[in-house]
Amino acid sequence: MRTEEAFVPGLEGVIAAETAISLLDTEQEKIIIRGHDLIDLSKRKKYADVVYLLLEGSLPSDSEREALERKLKENYDVPKTVNDVLKLLPNDTHPMDGQRTSVSVLAGFDSTINDRSEAANKKRAYALLGKLPAITANSYRILTNQELVEPDHDLDYSANFLYMITGKKPTELEAEIFDRSLLLYSEHEMPNSTFTARVIASTQADMYGALPGAVSSLKGSLHGGANEAVMYMLQEANSVDKFEELLHKKLQRKEKIMGFGHRVYMKKMDPRALMMKESLEQLCDLKGDSLLLDMCEAGERVMAEEKGLYPNLDYYAAPVYWMLGIPIPLYTPIFFSSRTAGLCAHITEQHANNRLFRPRVKYTGKRDL
Repeated sequence: MRTEEAFVPGLEGVIAAETAISLLDTEQEKIIIRGHDLIDLSKRKKYADVVYLLLEGSLPSDSEREALERKLKENYDVPKTVNDVLKLLPNDTHPMDGQRTSVSVLAGFDSTINDRSEAANKKRAYALLGKLPAITANSYRILTNQELVEPDHDLDYSANFLYMITGKKPTELEAEIFDRSLLLYSEHEMPNSTFTARVIASTQADMYGALPGAVSSLKGSLHGGANEAVMYMLQEANSVDKFEELLHKKLQRKEKIMGFGHRVYMKKMDPRALMMKESLEQLCDLKGDSLLLDMCEAGERVMAEEKGLYPNLDYYAAPVYWMLGIPIPLYTPIFFSSRTAGLCAHITEQHANNRLFRPRVKYTGKRDL
């Protein structure tokens, strides 16, 4: 006799794949990246180190890191066609859509696009990562009628990325904090966007097909779009008292408060958020203005007392990006850019040991009409 399979809304807790890439270890309260604690890595390593770890399986030596930086710099420039296509889009196009379109356009420039081997996918991943700062920054500039900024090949990856966004060379501290944010966003086991990318890749679709699916997933307000929503709330209030008042009103209306709660971190603060909170403290001290930190801490208290919810990464990343001079519409595109390292690792792993995703349903319709 056939027994009915259990239906789990949202697939919560369902094991969807085997992976050697990352794990959210809720028992030890750690984010494990190929055996390493992500928070520990954020204190002593750079984003480029984690890119190498995700794609190669180990932390790089000094010479391997230098070779990686050279490889990324060799791919800083994008084909002119990408910018030409972006110029055809309406000016009210969201930068995420510009980013998604740009990745798709790049597919036409890959002469080995049908090669799904691990070596080809790694080469493709490094090329994409190298181009994403220019794609991310200049898609926004094109859509907002600003002059394009050319990559600075004398700057390392994260410093060049921030430079292309703001148009000014960052200080050492600014580059360090931005790099840390990229590292913290780089990989997070199996969120919706990673699952989406793996589902698409399971059809043997290429990387340029899987990544735009992840962009679409991240654009949603319940995933990557939360960091933008947080900053708009902070701007709307612009004082500690008004921010507390705003949160109380939203709670009374039973509205979802962006930046709080997480499907995995249920009873504590996202450890990545704590790292970004420390970065916000550094920036506030540097600029002699603690308003955003004070507002965020007040909001943290309100949500803990009223709902038992704690900040996720987006909550503190948003004010950090604001103080770095980053336009709000670029917050989620930056999330995708940094997460591309993890996404490419997952796509590569899926291609290497593939099984087509094909789930079933619990039917609730009528029968035998």
